[in-house]
Amino acid sequence: MSTSTSRFTIAAAPDQGRSNRVRFLLGCGAVAGPLFLTTVLVQESTRAGFDPSRHPLSALSLGDFGWIQTTNFVVTGLLAAAGAVGARRVLGSGPARTWGPRLLGVFGLALVVAAAFVTDPVSGFPAAGTGAATPSWRGQAHNTAALVSGLALDAASIVFARRFLSRGQHAWAAYSIAAVAADLAAAGIAATTGDFRWLLLGGAVTWTWASAISLKLLRQHTTGQDTGRSVDCG
Repeated sequence: MSTSTSRFTIAAAPDQGRSNRVRFLLGCGAVAGPLFLTTVLVQESTRAGFDPSRHPLSALSLGDFGWIQTTNFVVTGLLAAAGAVGARRVLGSGPARTWGPRLLGVFGLALVVAAAFVTDPVSGFPAAGTGAATPSWRGQAHNTAALVSGLALDAASIVFARRFLSRGQHAWAAYSIAAVAADLAAAGIAATTGDFRWLLLGGAVTWTWASAISLKLLRQHTTGQDTGRSVDCG
């Protein structure tokens, strides 16, 4: 083996290792949203006494099987945070380079914080709980973390929309703006009607949007648009 060939082999190995790590991180981000939503929907259809119209999804953390939703918060949050790290490594210069990954990271880590503070019983769920007239500090901490998570994801959508617009990717820009609009509209309807299914619908839109962004970056990286250096999302 010549000296030049040996140097090429040594240099290529770290690049391949880096590429594999980036693919793994972005893959984590891609599965986060669908995993969270699927786990919630399965629980809503199987937990006795749970009414998705009257009970927020956080209430699934209560009762004998509450550990499932608590684990869902933690696993999804860590997967989303990993996806944010992967996004930071492949995004090039321009809009969303810095704040896009940061906001995606806040979205994920806030879910982990929400898992650490279990929400209060609400509207008779679980059966042993009657719902507190005044939220406990743990319930307030949970609600704050959940709010921060949702707002961070909405802000990330706007940041990425600006990036897509700057690159003429109008379909992705429209998707990003529509995700924010749908989430805020659903939250408004939920506040007006008291039907928590609207909150789930709005969240589902933004969670899948975040996964779509990770999938887009993963496909871009895998098809060779990333040569080992930071690249533009577009």
